[in-house]
Amino acid sequence: MYEVIVVGGGPAGLSAALVLGRQRRRVLVIDAGRPRNAPAAEMHMYLGRDGGSPALLLADGRAELAAYPTVEVRRGRVVAAGGQTGAFTLALEDGGSEEAARLVLACGLTDLPVDVPGLRERWGRSVFHCPFCHGYETNGKTLAVIGNGADAMLAAYVADRYSTDVVLCTNGPSTMPEPVAAIMKAGDVTVIETPLTALEGELDALTLRFADGVELERQAVYHRAPTLPSTELAVQLGCALLPDGCVEVDEYGRTSVAGVYAAGDAAHLKAVPEPVTLVGPSAADGVRAAVWLEQELFRAGLPVPL
Repeated sequence: MYEVIVVGGGPAGLSAALVLGRQRRRVLVIDAGRPRNAPAAEMHMYLGRDGGSPALLLADGRAELAAYPTVEVRRGRVVAAGGQTGAFTLALEDGGSEEAARLVLACGLTDLPVDVPGLRERWGRSVFHCPFCHGYETNGKTLAVIGNGADAMLAAYVADRYSTDVVLCTNGPSTMPEPVAAIMKAGDVTVIETPLTALEGELDALTLRFADGVELERQAVYHRAPTLPSTELAVQLGCALLPDGCVEVDEYGRTSVAGVYAAGDAAHLKAVPEPVTLVGPSAADGVRAAVWLEQELFRAGLPVPL
């Protein structure tokens, strides 16, 4: 039996494993190998790695963990979880199973971009979800924002920060609340309600095509896609979820189930409206959860391997 199994090998999961490995805990990291930011060539606002490759960060993290003999990183997918503190069992997609005294869920989010032909293929390369992550690089460019309802506020934000030429594409009749529509008007953001039929081209030379035959040339596109928290294991274990579907954690990274911690994009405090889905905070979440988990293990009297 492992002392801790970490489900998810992104910044949160690897950071948690690093902390625990340095405390000589026997840890297994199980990673499905589908990081959310895989399409992006660069990551930002992670001190010392700003502008670096997200894939390289994870590769370096795995290499660092290899220095700790008590830590194992394994490619695989966990399909079921059960048990209780001191005796959790995880079922793997390949038919195997593993046991652990404690769990860290760091499974992340999945983006669900709107169904416009050509959009998903450009996700993370010329269609961006986060102005914090990509806004600086689109400064001064002609921008389109694909969004509706309250999410249309993203157009007002990028118009305020990065461009004087922003077009909001609602991809159908506008459902913006009146206060949001008023902000669009005050910010001189053009609104197109005609449905989109295609997105073509590459960064700095994109064409948005509409159902009425109109074409719009833009240099970059923003789209705050809905996300699906990867919380099926949390549900199976009985962890409390928040209204947005993420796992509820306390200040220590603990879920509502004893012995189960959660960190990263799919977990946050109840007092916070949504997770801060950046690499830096995710890594910090993993560190924080692991520090307090280590204290829990110590106080429980579990033996440290010699």
